Amino acid sequence: MTDDRFEHDRFFIDQLIRPVANLYRISTLGADGASPGEPVAFVRQKKLAIKEDIRFLADETESQELFRLKGRQVFDVRGRYDITSPDGERIGSLEKVFGVSLVRSTWRIYSADEELIGTARERSMPVALLRRAIDFVPYGEFVPVLFHFEIQVDGRDVGELRRPVGFRDRYILDLSGDSERRLDRRVAIALAIALDALQSR
Repeated sequence: MTDDRFEHDRFFIDQLIRPVANLYRISTLGADGASPGEPVAFVRQKKLAIKEDIRFLADETESQELFRLKGRQVFDVRGRYDITSPDGERIGSLEKVFGVSLVRSTWRIYSADEELIGTARERSMPVALLRRAIDFVPYGEFVPVLFHFEIQVDGRDVGELRRPVGFRDRYILDLSGDSERRLDRRVAIALAIALDALQSR
């Protein structure tokens, strides 16, 4: 795989079932717009970790790290996470907006120098409330719920992250509106993983 693995605008993300860790596969989006194309990365999240440290890896052998998503503190209500290169250089950062997210999940997206460049927010308020209500239903975690976030950069809609209907955790990340590529695709992919792995409903 060449260094242009993240030079795409559309990706397919699916979670692979493993006993000791959450494992995700990141692929380009297939030509049909609904299935995975060529794999570009694999993601490992250790379960029950004290502080989040999620590795993005070149393949399933896990021999080459591409970047990582790290929590700044062991417990942080705001949920601030850095995306860094293997040598520790910051690529960008993410922050969950705590108060607003109690009703409608919202995240802030920052550049490498911590400039606020964008946001990700649940598109539908009714669906956001429904997702939270299902938490009170027995075995609600097994109920498939629509999952649709809109992504804005510099106040302009540039893309979305959505979950197709189904029981498996699969997501389509589409950044076709970001023609100027203001949003580093590694940061966008880290955001997609954070929206699944680092928040409850």
